Amino acid sequence: MSDLAAERYREGIDLLLSTWPGAAEALETAIAADPDFALAYAARARLHAIRTELAKAKAAIATAEDIVVRRGTERERSHVEVLSLAINGQSAKALQRALAHADTWPRDILILSLPLGAFGLLAFSGMADHDQARVDLCERHARHFSVDDWWFVTYRGWAHAENGNVTLGRALTQRGYDLRTNNANAAHALSHAMYEGGAGEDAERLIADWLPRYDRTGILHGHIAWHAALGALERDDPERALAIYADCIQPSVTAGMPVNVVSDTASFLWRLQAYGHAVPTGLWAAAATYSGEYFQKAGFAFADVHMAIIAAAVGDRTAVEQRVQVLTGLIEAGTLAAGPVVPAICRAALSFAEEDYAGCARILEPVAVDVARIGGSGAQREMIEDMLLLALMRSGEAAKARALLDRRLHRRPSPRDTRWHGLLAA
Repeated sequence: MSDLAAERYREGIDLLLSTWPGAAEALETAIAADPDFALAYAARARLHAIRTELAKAKAAIATAEDIVVRRGTERERSHVEVLSLAINGQSAKALQRALAHADTWPRDILILSLPLGAFGLLAFSGMADHDQARVDLCERHARHFSVDDWWFVTYRGWAHAENGNVTLGRALTQRGYDLRTNNANAAHALSHAMYEGGAGEDAERLIADWLPRYDRTGILHGHIAWHAALGALERDDPERALAIYADCIQPSVTAGMPVNVVSDTASFLWRLQAYGHAVPTGLWAAAATYSGEYFQKAGFAFADVHMAIIAAAVGDRTAVEQRVQVLTGLIEAGTLAAGPVVPAICRAALSFAEEDYAGCARILEPVAVDVARIGGSGAQREMIEDMLLLALMRSGEAAKARALLDRRLHRRPSPRDTRWHGLLAA
């Protein structure tokens, strides 16, 4: 392998793992410098997959597979196999093989990264305890990384913050951010830790300072702005929240991954409306138009929930019912890992949109303990808890709503929850 190929590969991996523009170009240069560089093709495939360019991802990983069969080491063959399984939709096998690979080669961080994060293989495994599983994975391998490893300390911190150890999570993510500020994952992880600790205004200040240095072509640009918009809603500033949405989040302006664009638009607009603010004409319709190009096939739990919320918001009851029917069939066939909570949330979203709040609460209450199974982050799943809470409040179940609010406020301060608590007291 040429020195140029190795140098550009390392640069490409750093950019990929910091979700920073330029990764594709660096990896392409590595491949041009050494057309038999299997891991560069594999990393390029991973980047295509992140951007939902599945045909290109499958072609690149197939090239990597051909090369490692001819001339790969055991580690390289395992590395490519894990990525191939993930790219070709065999996520359960990919998770199993990624964990085994990490036990043997823990510093192969492109593979170790796959189970981690809000959209990682653990989060989307259907497990109820994936937050704890990420912590366990990071702690098992922590001895292999220095305290100055910007990538590992960021993901270790994020895992702890999501799992409830917010003080440690914020300290670690702050360290990761300080070690490499040109790192969208660190800015994202730190804003999560701040949010989970009730420091929403700190998160807003962080994002306002950091986001202008992140190119709009960066795939997390819109999603990190979404966090700032949630902070504005938390403070009861819908004008500021809508300005952020218009500038950075709505489908026509963001370069985000489709799963982020669908979930961010659905959850922001849902919150805006549910919190009692008017959604400007056309925003729900634009979200529905965009989502019509993606996730039409049911079975990706996190996307299913957000697709149902958009369909319910625009009055497309048939689309929600059809998705629920397919999801129920998948459960009966034993092929929906997240289980019954997924169609339940879809049905609850329809009831909420149709102002059947008692019906919504009846559907959500029994499955509330399983919401984590859909994956994503705590901040993303909080919308489902908001749905249950508001349904309880609006259907006269004040005692249940107060108990839920008390639990939330015990976990972290929230100006929004404090306002709602005051309404219940009144």
